[in-house]
Amino acid sequence: MRGANTGLPAVVVCLWLVNSGVLARMEGTLAASEKLVYQSQSLCAGEQDYVQRRKQVVLDSLSSLEMNCTADSVPHIALLASGGGQRAAVALVGSLHQMHHEGLLDTLLYFGGVSGSTWSMASLYSDPQWSRNMEAAESRLSGPGVKLEEALGWLGERSKEEHFSLTDVWGVLTSAGIMKQMDIRHLSDEASRNATNPYPIYCAIEKHCYTNGPIEGKWFEVSPHEAGFTEMGLFVETSYLGSKFQNGELLEKKPEMDMVKLQGVLGCALAHEEVVRDFIPPWLNVPEYVDSATQEYLRTYNTLDKIIALTKSTVDEPAPWSALDELQKTLGDKVNHNESALLESKTLEERKGVFQQWSQELLAAVETWTQSLEEGAFKTHVSLLTKQILPLVMRWEWGTTPNFLYQYQDSPVPTCLRTKESFHLVDAGLLINVAYPSFLGDKRDIDLIIAPEYSAGNMFETLTLARDYAAEVQKPFPEIGETVLQDRDWPKDCYVFEGKGKEPTIVYMPLFNRQNCKDAEEFKAKMEEFSTFQPPFNQEKIKFLLETAKANMKNNKETLLREINKAAVRRQSKRSLLCPVSDSCL
Repeated sequence: MRGANTGLPAVVVCLWLVNSGVLARMEGTLAASEKLVYQSQSLCAGEQDYVQRRKQVVLDSLSSLEMNCTADSVPHIALLASGGGQRAAVALVGSLHQMHHEGLLDTLLYFGGVSGSTWSMASLYSDPQWSRNMEAAESRLSGPGVKLEEALGWLGERSKEEHFSLTDVWGVLTSAGIMKQMDIRHLSDEASRNATNPYPIYCAIEKHCYTNGPIEGKWFEVSPHEAGFTEMGLFVETSYLGSKFQNGELLEKKPEMDMVKLQGVLGCALAHEEVVRDFIPPWLNVPEYVDSATQEYLRTYNTLDKIIALTKSTVDEPAPWSALDELQKTLGDKVNHNESALLESKTLEERKGVFQQWSQELLAAVETWTQSLEEGAFKTHVSLLTKQILPLVMRWEWGTTPNFLYQYQDSPVPTCLRTKESFHLVDAGLLINVAYPSFLGDKRDIDLIIAPEYSAGNMFETLTLARDYAAEVQKPFPEIGETVLQDRDWPKDCYVFEGKGKEPTIVYMPLFNRQNCKDAEEFKAKMEEFSTFQPPFNQEKIKFLLETAKANMKNNKETLLREINKAAVRRQSKRSLLCPVSDSCL
């Protein structure tokens, strides 16, 4: 024991306080107690408390896996599931189920998601013990859906609110038709839970900053304790997201959005006009035809088509289902009917008028179909649905949320945020289809990221986008070699990108790969078969995705164990460098 007069223990303790963020958190907690809108690049007190309790669960798990670790050197491991619509939502459950079976699930400190993976996260966390009960989570995917009338009841209540939008429609239909439940709890309800499950971080982007603003205004994260802009470090408590603020002062407290609406916010890729380009029928896919009027027309069609498909999944009686199917085909026939000869004879301004007319005809077709239904409960429900939805389709409003940074003066805020009373939160997958931004840098100080990849499109794109994002915001990210990118058309089932220094190590695991696809052609076929924007999957597809994701985790158990152990050693090394005399560090 060193004598008290040397001063060394005090220095060591101070270094530990600084390194662990305790001092910064104390300052951040004080600031948060004084102001509802606050700025901090450290963990809030609630997250810090949860993470500390969760570390004991992780420590016990590592011990059961015969990995040496001490309470003060528990590795920070995050599972970051990619987006990918229902493909991601279903496959994620399979991945987690297998991790539980292999004894790996409780090694996770954090769980982050975007887009379709957040649908599963929202569903999972409705059970406070979900990580002990993965069988129930899996069986729910194959269970009966929520009835249309229940979904409409929720939608009717939301329609009375000031910021009712297509996000509400999308949220209720994905909840009811895909995740098979209506979860009306609030995310902040989880703030007081025990640490049975990894700490969840849900991610979105702000639509206008994504299109025209600086990078610090793009990425948005929501946890049980706080919601705000990751790079600026500007937050409110989650229960205040949706309340009205001006210059950091609360003007009106509004109810917190429930998990149904939050699912709509987090998983609404259709909200951005660029997505329409993926749905252009061949006859219209001519550069001179694809302008803003064309996109509005296709936007109208695609929104109606997806809403009808989701509504079909809430209906189990043959006659209503067939009626919805007939409407879907009628709209599809209208859009796919080749009218290029008509357009060729029109001027640019005249074509604009034609597309506007066609958009109105699509809406009119829905109205006519609704009126033609036989009198009864189904017609009543559908009439209510179309009455609420059709005006929203024309306004094209998504994710409207009162802006807590409106006229905020205490720190620099991008103009795209400071000058608007509302902002628009939409699918983060439009920027990066994995929640990397929330887990880079010192705030959460992640050692290992396990990244199951369920995305459509180019493999490795989420990694290269995250790498470029990290470079722009000057945060550490492991090297992604150009040689690896040559595998994009037929990837392996697992890659390890080893972090150096403060970089996290990433275990990257493509869903479809060389283990389950014999060649690049089969890989491409699987990606198309399970494409993102299609009607809800049947039971056969759901089972296939679950089993595929489970096999991928099972086949790579040894790799995961090795990297988890390396993460524990790495954390211990960091600790040893800071505190060479362990007794002085505890």
